[in-house]
Amino acid sequence: MDFAQIFLAAAVKKQPNLNPNIFKRYVENFDWDQTISSLLEKVGSFLLISVLFLIVHSVGKKLIRQAFERQVKHQNTHLSKNRKATIYTLSLNIFHYAVLFFYIYAVLSLLGIPVGTLIAGAGIFSIALGLGAQGFVTDIVTGFFILLEEQFSVGEYVKLGEVQGTIHAIGLRTTQILGDDGTLHFIPNRSITVVSNFSRNDMRALIDVRIDPNKDLHEMQKIIAHVNQELAPQYDEITIPPKILGAVDPGNGTLVLRVTIYTKNGAQSPIQRDFLAAYLEALTQAGFDIPTIPINLN
Repeated sequence: MDFAQIFLAAAVKKQPNLNPNIFKRYVENFDWDQTISSLLEKVGSFLLISVLFLIVHSVGKKLIRQAFERQVKHQNTHLSKNRKATIYTLSLNIFHYAVLFFYIYAVLSLLGIPVGTLIAGAGIFSIALGLGAQGFVTDIVTGFFILLEEQFSVGEYVKLGEVQGTIHAIGLRTTQILGDDGTLHFIPNRSITVVSNFSRNDMRALIDVRIDPNKDLHEMQKIIAHVNQELAPQYDEITIPPKILGAVDPGNGTLVLRVTIYTKNGAQSPIQRDFLAAYLEALTQAGFDIPTIPINLN
């Protein structure tokens, strides 16, 4: 008993009212060899295409990586290290999506789906898809201009809206920011409207020391100036030496002696803490009583 007879017997058993002659002729006339051969051919072609695109994807990423590694070794290029890292990440994303698009196109064509005809004749669907993908397109366009205008690069410390941290990656659709607490934020590029970049220029360390109303202000300034003279040469990150601005009323019933120091980006907070601690220690040793509550200026 061949495969067709077994299939016929099973079908008749399940469907008692089925005419065995009609079903028998259908099974006998069905070209099983051609169907199985066509199926195996499509499966083989699918596996071949998958392996081919996997090789292209792997080799392409390797070539991109090697090209950027050669660029990193050339110190005479006008691109910064962070800039190269940003372009490298974006290039990988573009290549990945391009390979994925052609892979899907090849698989659909293999299945006999007329992709070109569908794309040409799907006017209404294209409009609906365009409206639905409007945000996606906006993300890509915004990401392109972010890269073109060099608003920020990988490794820079920025504030995007309410999120502040270090740029971890820039993609076609989203920008990743690593927050100060270790949280990785994914921000759609279309949501980036205001960029505050803290890594492009020198940063200001602002130090306010509350004034002892019972002591001489000029003596306090002399002590702080002496601390600046001894402590400033120890920090290579300082770009503009400390400057005493004098007494300032920042509001809320307080009166402070303000000092400004300009440093390289990223060094302002440690320098601010170190200088403030040195000021308080020197003033305390000199007999100054630094107020811990606001002074009533009235």
